[in-house]
Amino acid sequence: MNIAADSCFIGQGPDMLDRFNSASAWERADAQWPNHEQRTLICARVSNETHDVRTFVFHTQDGQLFSFEPGQFITVSAEIDGKEVSRCYTISSPPTRPYTLSITVKRTPGGVMSNWLHENMKAGLALKAFGPSGVFTPSSGPAAKSLYLSAGSGVTPLMSMTRAALDLGPNRDIVFIHSARTPEDIIFRKELSTLCGLSDPLRVIHICEALGNEPDWSGPVGRLNLDLLKELVPDFRDREVFICGPGGYMDASRKMLLEGGHDPARYHQESFNFAETVECAEEPASTTADQTERTERSEHTGYTVRLARSGREFTMDGTQTVLVAARKAGVPLPSSCSQGICGTCKTKVLEGSVDMKHNGGIRPREIEKGMRLMCCSRPTSDLVLDL
Repeated sequence: MNIAADSCFIGQGPDMLDRFNSASAWERADAQWPNHEQRTLICARVSNETHDVRTFVFHTQDGQLFSFEPGQFITVSAEIDGKEVSRCYTISSPPTRPYTLSITVKRTPGGVMSNWLHENMKAGLALKAFGPSGVFTPSSGPAAKSLYLSAGSGVTPLMSMTRAALDLGPNRDIVFIHSARTPEDIIFRKELSTLCGLSDPLRVIHICEALGNEPDWSGPVGRLNLDLLKELVPDFRDREVFICGPGGYMDASRKMLLEGGHDPARYHQESFNFAETVECAEEPASTTADQTERTERSEHTGYTVRLARSGREFTMDGTQTVLVAARKAGVPLPSSCSQGICGTCKTKVLEGSVDMKHNGGIRPREIEKGMRLMCCSRPTSDLVLDL
């Protein structure tokens, strides 16, 4: 990103809302830092959000500015105990402040990367990261009125959206409901309170399961339910809903909204649970139909896959995904979920064709441009990839 490219965001004109919601307004992000490109980030500072959540702020090694859509994530990599470990973390900072990029990480029991970051990352240290990816962004559901629902560390993509929305103009009608275990577990509590003071249409509501060490807590106690939602947000049916949090929370919230008459077409959830990311599986889960189809294609062997940039080449058959075949050939490709969800392995197919069956990790406009997810694409001809 350069300053000239960002000039469209200066000021608070009447079209700021359209630019916040428009995919074309953020489209340059893909070109500025492609998701398959790994860069070195330098930690600028570390700050404590709660007793087990920290924000890590980075700048680039070469002074380049960051460009991404609010709600997207990056895939960070580090050598931990002699092994390369990669994890996805949502960007919590807004793209409207391009000189730094932040990830906010909850320290989880047994979490290899989260514990390593909390114990080791400090100002001046480097961290490798692949470019932004993900489709959980405002442009996936343009709307004048939004309802943000989050629980725990699921607050991070919605925080990026909220920060960006207010940076582009204080007139965004957002109701932000965040659920936490106790008041002391509320992430970004002070900042969200400050943002409410800057924007009249922004409402932030915290719901805590228990009082913890704050017996004078005056907010709702318990869990979000339909009756409480109707009381807090009477017009919730008129709002575009964006939700992120643990799987159980998102399932319960989706059911609650459906029971309340909310249009499911206006519901958007972060389908990849970053907090539960594990090492990539060799193959995505497959159905019986998938297995049958692979058997029928098994006779098609000897496809050649060439990487245009590196010049590397390997052969494979039509029963494997390109990602799995590349790994077996010792060719490293960026990846994370291996399920067609996160979008980290998104690559442009310069020549040839593939059969791709994804789970939401790529947009129609990206497919039109020739992009494909290598984790769920099987060749139907020889290939040349933009790698």
